[in-house]
Amino acid sequence: MTYSIDLSGRVALVTGASSGLGAQFARVLAQAGAGVVLAGRRLDRLKALRADIESMGGNAHVVGLDVRDLHSIRAAVAHAETEVGTLDILINNAGVGLSRKLVESTQEDFDFVMNVNLRGAFFMAQEVAKRMLARASGEAPGTFTGGRIVNVASVAGMRALSQIGLYGMSKAAVIQMTRAMALEWGRHGINVNALCPGYIDTEINHHHWRSEQGRKLIAMLPRQRVGQAQDLDTAVLMLCAKESHFINGAVLQADDGFAV
Repeated sequence: MTYSIDLSGRVALVTGASSGLGAQFARVLAQAGAGVVLAGRRLDRLKALRADIESMGGNAHVVGLDVRDLHSIRAAVAHAETEVGTLDILINNAGVGLSRKLVESTQEDFDFVMNVNLRGAFFMAQEVAKRMLARASGEAPGTFTGGRIVNVASVAGMRALSQIGLYGMSKAAVIQMTRAMALEWGRHGINVNALCPGYIDTEINHHHWRSEQGRKLIAMLPRQRVGQAQDLDTAVLMLCAKESHFINGAVLQADDGFAV
């Protein structure tokens, strides 16, 4: 018996899609048949990713988005639904990191991390959910067969880690935010779950794993290895599938056992 996840006819918006995990999430959703809206600030990167997805037979569109700006969030979601169709899936992935001791962190550091990782994620999910709820209640045109919101958190939101305290605080808040959204919106057919990756090798941190400090960190990991972006493919597909209607408010670790 074979089993596959088919997202044909579904529309997914992926924030922070210009690189790293966001780009991989967009690729795998497109491969599963979803029409993908690539959202972010670096339009040149998004257009290159769109060309890559289309070369593999996928369907992708580009929209500019800065999650720090509420007007940008509203405009991006409106543009996406006008150009592609009503949204069924949100991958709430846009985020920033900061490596700094808490005692050395400034107000600017705090605002930078929280405005993107928490405030931006909240208002992004809220804007998409408003439209899903309106369709679910019949107050807005368009069919509604269930929505999926995946908030990308982190294992750092579940386990305190040195040097990235502000980042961990923001992701812990995203986890609690996910549970609150799942409780309020689940009864209307919107499933909200959190994906918590562990250490993943991306273009942003690739150089770190070759440094002495990076090698020491790898040696401390349960299986002494760093994950690859594609290691999250199965997790994100499961959370987006129509068949996952019974998974709501879950906090899914994909960290190779690091938080155990």
